[in-house]
Amino acid sequence: MPPETPEPIKSIPVRHTGRWISGAMVLLLSLAALYSITTNPRFEWSIVWEFFFSFRVLDGLVLTLELTVIAMVIGIVLGVVLAVMRLSPNPLVAGASWFYIWFFRGTPVLVQIIFWFNITALYPVIGWGGFTLDANALVTPFVAAILALGLNEAAYMTEIVRAGILSVDEGQAEAASALGMSRLLTMRRIILPQAMRVIIPPTGNETISMLKTTSLVSVIAVTELLYSVQLIYSVNYRTIPLLLVACIWYLMVTTLLSIGQFYIERHFGRGASRSLPATPL
Repeated sequence: MPPETPEPIKSIPVRHTGRWISGAMVLLLSLAALYSITTNPRFEWSIVWEFFFSFRVLDGLVLTLELTVIAMVIGIVLGVVLAVMRLSPNPLVAGASWFYIWFFRGTPVLVQIIFWFNITALYPVIGWGGFTLDANALVTPFVAAILALGLNEAAYMTEIVRAGILSVDEGQAEAASALGMSRLLTMRRIILPQAMRVIIPPTGNETISMLKTTSLVSVIAVTELLYSVQLIYSVNYRTIPLLLVACIWYLMVTTLLSIGQFYIERHFGRGASRSLPATPL
């Protein structure tokens, strides 16, 4: 007797009713917000485009980028040094690094900016070995902003770099030591290159955060992007349009930084996974 042919399995598609409803609600809210933004005359989009490429705004944007780059370079370099100190077997060296991190992470960056701006009240003259300088001429508002942002960022970068170093297997350092490599050479040639996969993502986030944190230096009259638009709307009283100008520029730059971060992560992720994520293009 021939075997009976089994009946075909009837597949019933899963219905995602809640997913469709939530998607429709998000779409409707997005369209409503877009309609309100584009049709509300109080946004004064004509004023936005009028000042979008103003030389004063562009000068402020350039200064914002300069502050971001310089502060991040100081933060990364000093953060690597402090991270190595933090992992040192010498308790005095490790303690000094811990105290730096404790102090700069425990005080608001705005307070630090104002403090460095007024540092000349404590040290009106800076000298060493008979060589003196006028602190008021040396510590300009721009220099005070760099000191505050860079030194504050170093405290956060220290923990990021330390986490990256600790993520590398201890056997790597032991093998390097067995080959006769010094501790610093092992750190530079073996540990840090492998730790980059862990260090890069939060460093990219810190860079984007730094770009926005530079707006705080407007309190000491550094003419970065926010303070530039503040100077303009203090004259023409177009507060909302000028703030929109600043917001759009911030969004454009953070988007470019995010794309750059993606490619850097992709570069250092080679060999860590079987397939790399697709590029945005």
